[in-house]
Amino acid sequence: MPQVVRFAIRRLGRGVLTLWFAATVTFLLLRLLPGDPALAVASPNMTPEARQILLHQYGLDQPLLTQYGKYLWQLLHGNLGISFTQQISVTDVLLQRLPWTLLLTISSLVVTVAVGIPLGVLAATRPRGFLDRLVQVGGVTGQSLFVPSVGIFLLFVFGLQLHWLPIGGAYSPGVYGPAWYGDVALHLVLPCFSLVLVQLGSYVLTLRSTLIDSLGEDYCVLARAKGLPNRKVVWKHGLRNALLPTTTLVGLQLGFLVGGAVLTETVFAYPGIGRGIYEAVTQLDFPVLQGAFVLLAATVVVANVLTDLAYGLLDPRVRTA
Repeated sequence: MPQVVRFAIRRLGRGVLTLWFAATVTFLLLRLLPGDPALAVASPNMTPEARQILLHQYGLDQPLLTQYGKYLWQLLHGNLGISFTQQISVTDVLLQRLPWTLLLTISSLVVTVAVGIPLGVLAATRPRGFLDRLVQVGGVTGQSLFVPSVGIFLLFVFGLQLHWLPIGGAYSPGVYGPAWYGDVALHLVLPCFSLVLVQLGSYVLTLRSTLIDSLGEDYCVLARAKGLPNRKVVWKHGLRNALLPTTTLVGLQLGFLVGGAVLTETVFAYPGIGRGIYEAVTQLDFPVLQGAFVLLAATVVVANVLTDLAYGLLDPRVRTA
């Protein structure tokens, strides 16, 4: 069997094991939440017989181990259950919100990479200069920020005080046609900027550090000795190798984005999965919570597996380790 195939199988196996563990932890943690989930499906005015029938319909009267087995069996068949409060498939509930979460996370990741690479390169090529010191201070400051605090601050300044940007939601009611896309973009600015501010620092600092090390390697010294322009040495030789650990960081940051999106969407009332999780917690809607957590966990696992595979393709030493 080729080495690349064995490497991919190992990474996929770890991903499946991680996903099972995340699904199991999700199932157990939700059962520890205070409150009776039966209140979400059964009315207090119901007769005991009607209440028991309804609880049996949702499997809430069964032992915990039986519920867990049924939960895993449904997951294997792609069945996330029925929402207690909305009485529709959890898959339909999540699919309604998933595009908004994807729009928020992908746009913030793209902006972070687009801004972070030039900043990291400029800081690494001018070490101990003014821009380098500014980038380091800004990076450390950004890593210490809390997503909801940043969101509330931006909301207060740019939404409530300056009235430059919308203060909540994903779009304005009554807007149609081409103007709708511009309206969606305006609503996206503040949530996206909140995530970018918090995650940009770690990306820039990692790229700066690895690029400084890369530019000191023999192959870069040799390239300069051959008379190659410094710009070509930096962008073609140094940056190519410096991006290897940064690629891993991008995959890891997706997990942060997923967690940050839950908080950001709650602050800005953005109709993504994060906002849906908040509403499901207040309503004790177990199926929606389980489905959302499993979907987010699967997204993070898939992103990390793809990152590992990409890293293995870029650096053969990883495959042989």
